Amino acid sequence: MGVCSLILGIVAVVCSFFLPGLNWLGAVLGVLGIIFGALGRKNAEKKGVATAGLVLSIIATVLGLITWLACAAVVGGIASSLS
Repeated sequence: MGVCSLILGIVAVVCSFFLPGLNWLGAVLGVLGIIFGALGRKNAEKKGVATAGLVLSIIATVLGLITWLACAAVVGGIASSLS
């Protein structure tokens, strides 16, 4: 579970930060990484990997949601200025 959380966290950070059109995917993968990281921390072995995955997933979820909301606000502002 910890390795899965770490992989999901890395992919989620890349989607949230480096791929502008896939912010929503980074947030979804971040939530999945948080779930797997929490389950992986219950296991005694590889607790550090699960913690790293949990931290990356939390960062990716917050980053993805903030950028998604910012893009939605910009689109809403443009739409209201055109009418």
